[in-house]
Amino acid sequence: MSRSSAATAMISVASIDSRSQTIHQQHVLQVTTRGKSLQNITSAIAELVAQSGVVTGLCSLFVQHTSASLIVQENADSDVLRDLETFLATLAPETASYRHSAEGPDDMPAHIRTALTHTSEQIPIVRGQLGLGLWQGIYLWEHRQHGRTREVVVHIMGG
Repeated sequence: MSRSSAATAMISVASIDSRSQTIHQQHVLQVTTRGKSLQNITSAIAELVAQSGVVTGLCSLFVQHTSASLIVQENADSDVLRDLETFLATLAPETASYRHSAEGPDDMPAHIRTALTHTSEQIPIVRGQLGLGLWQGIYLWEHRQHGRTREVVVHIMGG
């Protein structure tokens, strides 16, 4: 289910290449998840892009975990997100017998779900805003049963 998430920029660095006038900014967002769910982090990313001053460029995202992922997906109908969760739960069930089980029955399925999705996304910056389509949002997908603090590196570059 889509839930908005409070994401906090914890680390931020910025530089400007004086030869090309290219801006580079890097932030680390900390997102507290509520357990297995998709959390909409679009507004937190959009705010960083708006503050960057980049008009034309690229926003690169990377989640620093092996049991959570990032996706760009429909933001209008929450049934889409629920269907995705159901589909991946069928592909990587927690009831299967896995060799890697030391961290609990949800751990290996979470690794499989991450491998089948993405740990990074690249979104163009157009006229100072994320170049997402009308019905697109950026989601952090927590694949574990219990909530955790996840870190997403946001690299903004352009001019």
